[in-house]
Amino acid sequence: MFNRFKEKLAGFKEALSTKVIEKVGAKLEKQVPEAREPPANNEVTQKEVPTLHSVLESSKSEVQTAKPKNRFSFLEKAKSLVFEQEVILDEHDLEEPLWALEMALLESDVALPVAEEIVKEVKSGLVGAKKKIGADTGRLAEDALRNALVNLLSRNHLDFDEYIAKAEKPVKILFVGVNGTGKTTSIAKVARYLMDHNYSVVLAAGDTFRAGAIEQLEVHADNLGLKVVKHKTGGDPAAVIFDAIEYAKAHNKDVVLADTAGRLHTNINLMDQMRKIVRVTKPDLLIFVDEAIAGNDAVERARLFNESVPIGGSILTKTDADAKGGSAISIAYITGKPVLFLGVGQTYPDLVKFEPRWLVDRLMGEAEA
Repeated sequence: MFNRFKEKLAGFKEALSTKVIEKVGAKLEKQVPEAREPPANNEVTQKEVPTLHSVLESSKSEVQTAKPKNRFSFLEKAKSLVFEQEVILDEHDLEEPLWALEMALLESDVALPVAEEIVKEVKSGLVGAKKKIGADTGRLAEDALRNALVNLLSRNHLDFDEYIAKAEKPVKILFVGVNGTGKTTSIAKVARYLMDHNYSVVLAAGDTFRAGAIEQLEVHADNLGLKVVKHKTGGDPAAVIFDAIEYAKAHNKDVVLADTAGRLHTNINLMDQMRKIVRVTKPDLLIFVDEAIAGNDAVERARLFNESVPIGGSILTKTDADAKGGSAISIAYITGKPVLFLGVGQTYPDLVKFEPRWLVDRLMGEAEA
């Protein structure tokens, strides 16, 4: 998961490390040579006195052989002089590293406005930061990026569990999106998730347009032991979903999950139909479903859907197969609506409630995918 994203970050970390080393280099070269002349009673010869390069190299491994006491003391003093040095990063230092970061984000399918916002956040976190030569520059870069990503992904965050718990019952949830992105399977996964949290669920077969759509939802319902409210293929989807809501009220069901036909925002008739469904059924939450691997295409489709029929959140499927991570980072920022779940496999339990830190841990390679 997100392997391409992790690889692209290497350029940013390398560029930042290079800038830090360049900045401390001149300062250290002035200070380390001052210690080149050991005291008169020191047996270390001029040839043996450590240079900046030798001090840096000596820190990378343990001393393998015993050294004379005076030499050891002198070398340790030189190391201390070098590695306690600090530099303060300014905007000029960060120009090349931040350019490398922006390119890495764009190549990972992060939308341009989102990449620019992340770079802005990272810059804010690094300008004025103090850096010791003995510290891990890669960690400095990762921490700045991690904080920027968590802040960005937390802006529109919605706790789905809390939302369902507080909403008036039955909670009416409508699923929308284009064809073939895993919308119906996501409905089944959300149903299983809700059942695991002790909610009763009824399904509405609102996709009366696609051949086999009703049967597909019925298979999931049979597997989960759920009721499906359905009409004939070609029927009015608004009427189907309305009937499902009435059934839920009559039987004290907690949540109605309604399927709809996949559609592009450019299909005027189907978008008019969607607006009618929303007008008649008055859903509490409209969820857009698309594939994480679609990258910027998924983000753009979510934006256009949100303009036509305002969505309340998104589900990204096939996240486990996504090497780049751009859509997961971008979609909430672009739509202004939260990502609610990530699909991470083929079975019903393979649905992860979206948490910013969970995603960032995997983007940064700090947790198993």
